[in-house]
Amino acid sequence: MPDLLIELFSEEIPARMQKRAGEDLQKLVTNGLVEAGLTYASAAAFTTPRRLTLTVEGLLDQSPTTREERKGPKADAPEKAIEGFLRGAGLTRDQVETRETPKGNILFAVIEKPGRPAAEIIAEVLTHTIRTFPWPKSMRWGAGSLKWVRPLHSILCILTDEAGAQVVPGEVDGITFGDTTEGHRFMAPGRFSVTSFEDYGTKLKRAHVVLDASERAEAIWHDATNAAFASGLEVVEDKGLLSEVAGLVEWPVVLMGKIGDDFLDLPPEVLQTSMKEHQKFFSVKNPKTGRIERFITVANRETADNGATILAGNEKVLSARLADAKFFWENDLRTVRDVGLEGMAKPLADVTFHNKLGSQAERVARIEALARELAPMVGAKPDLAAEAARIVKADLASEMVYEFPELQGIMGRYYAEAAGHDDGVPEACEEHYSPLGPSDDVPTAPVSVAVALADKLDTLTGFWVIDEKPTGSKDPFALRRAALGTIRLVLENDLTLKISDTVFEHGKKFGASEAKDRIKAEASRLRREHADARDRDSEEMDEAVRAAGAAMFNVDEASLDLLAFFHDRLKVYLRDQGIRHDIIDACIAMEGNDDLTLLVKRAKALSETLKTDDGENLIQGFKRANNILTQAEEADGVEYSYGADVKFAEEPQETALFEALDAAEAKITPAMEAQDFASAMHAMATLRTPIDAFFEAVQINADNQTVRRNRLNLLSRIRTLCLSVADLTKLEG
Repeated sequence: MPDLLIELFSEEIPARMQKRAGEDLQKLVTNGLVEAGLTYASAAAFTTPRRLTLTVEGLLDQSPTTREERKGPKADAPEKAIEGFLRGAGLTRDQVETRETPKGNILFAVIEKPGRPAAEIIAEVLTHTIRTFPWPKSMRWGAGSLKWVRPLHSILCILTDEAGAQVVPGEVDGITFGDTTEGHRFMAPGRFSVTSFEDYGTKLKRAHVVLDASERAEAIWHDATNAAFASGLEVVEDKGLLSEVAGLVEWPVVLMGKIGDDFLDLPPEVLQTSMKEHQKFFSVKNPKTGRIERFITVANRETADNGATILAGNEKVLSARLADAKFFWENDLRTVRDVGLEGMAKPLADVTFHNKLGSQAERVARIEALARELAPMVGAKPDLAAEAARIVKADLASEMVYEFPELQGIMGRYYAEAAGHDDGVPEACEEHYSPLGPSDDVPTAPVSVAVALADKLDTLTGFWVIDEKPTGSKDPFALRRAALGTIRLVLENDLTLKISDTVFEHGKKFGASEAKDRIKAEASRLRREHADARDRDSEEMDEAVRAAGAAMFNVDEASLDLLAFFHDRLKVYLRDQGIRHDIIDACIAMEGNDDLTLLVKRAKALSETLKTDDGENLIQGFKRANNILTQAEEADGVEYSYGADVKFAEEPQETALFEALDAAEAKITPAMEAQDFASAMHAMATLRTPIDAFFEAVQINADNQTVRRNRLNLLSRIRTLCLSVADLTKLEG
């Protein structure tokens, strides 16, 4: 079985596109080969800045012969029907068979397709792949029609087996398939031929090209950390930057440079961000002081002066960049000293947050009010929470954040410290955006938690009131992320927070504002259009007030709908922790489902109970009792929910079930009041054995109607007691 090697050699491919391009090349080619009948043993893709490479091992040397049988119309069918069948099969009348069947003589076509050589199929698949490749952005060059991310120079495509290597015949837009490639642009110019993937990798490395991106990244990190360690320093880890830099070079050469003394006192995050965003430099810090003191750059070649010229140029460019950052920093500090953070934040009154939700300054006022209300629930002082809320967005008006938006929050902490704020307020400025993702740490300091919750709940409430909710895959305002962040803040800080009540009360601020705006706009319109019709003005103003009242009513609807959205996000969050969606549904159906902490405790306790034999079997017993009871109630037209009495018990198993229910209820009721769901679930699970014994020994539909009613009421006790813990009817299976 031959092996296939493909290389698409071009000008530099943007680093951010390389990984996806390698995956697309592998998927498109291998899928095309398999669809054409060529199976294979394994495949792997590799990328460098100038090439996409695919190796496919254990490929069939030709596609198998296929035989297809098609049933057609009757032999005496109308001529047009027969002609259509023959045309679809690609056969003539004398090439089809007539067979006797119970439905008469039927035409059958037997179509044999002989196998095709692998090279022929590969050429077709590769040509189609190149012409339809899904680059995010592509270009044309020269006089050809081919579109590629950058000008495509050569196509290597060879099949290798025991007899040697052969070039797959083919061409795309004047580029003929061949068996040659190029090494490093500067260190090994010129083309060379290859005979296999192993030969290809060896010769590339000899020509100063490391084919595997993960190998380049590993080499960069190894050399960078060693260089830093030799100077008593350490490299700040940044996996995203490492992956990007590995996509910028084919032969990585690590160099460590110095940062000018004038810039060493800048906040480390400023240095790190500036060097990463503008220069793709790694930051090197002093572990004793935490200061960023040096940088690591990765060159794409070795030089006679060991990189001295490259470093000198990089240090010069970096100094210019950092001079700008220093200017922004000093200007911002001057503003903070002169007018404080609230003064810095004044321009936010002219910055629109959303055209239906007002300015950033109006949003800050709402966050302040909500943070003050939430503070006692999270153990924060209301005045401190309000103080933090007033300034958490101030850095959005700073020059530094204007230049580096990714530093918002971080710079807020520095400016708050410079302005003399303390007691957790500076930390809240940085942490109130968190958590942004599933791997982010969740704030635990009370002031930070209060402001972070207020920020997210204000966003969610506002967009729900104006009916700008996520739809399908679209979520332009990151509302799913805000909801998941709220859930994590509540759960991981073990907070008791009534989501729907909080949202409703806060939503009234939006409703009141919308109502006021509607009345104001309507009054203005009436003054313009009906200045002389005062009676009509009065009637239409009444209608405007009613419309404004409807806006207030929509707040109630929005709070309920938003709670449902939280429940959906909670399902995603708990699913990742191994809790089934039906278990969550069983708990959401219970009273108090707007207390997320309570809801999760109940769901986790039920999940653990269902992992036991007693718990799982109890559910089956409950469902049996519920089904029998439901059918009896429908048939009899009455509700069996009261009056079960042990004195009517005829069987010992019946008496035992009465006793078990009494004992379980004595434990479940106080446990539920204490929100001790684990104890309540455990007590419920103890009913498994007596319920099983009851159903094995007792006939529910006894001839004696008094006994029958008593037993149905006993089943009602089972249902009522179990449903007091969770809505077990929601459970699957």
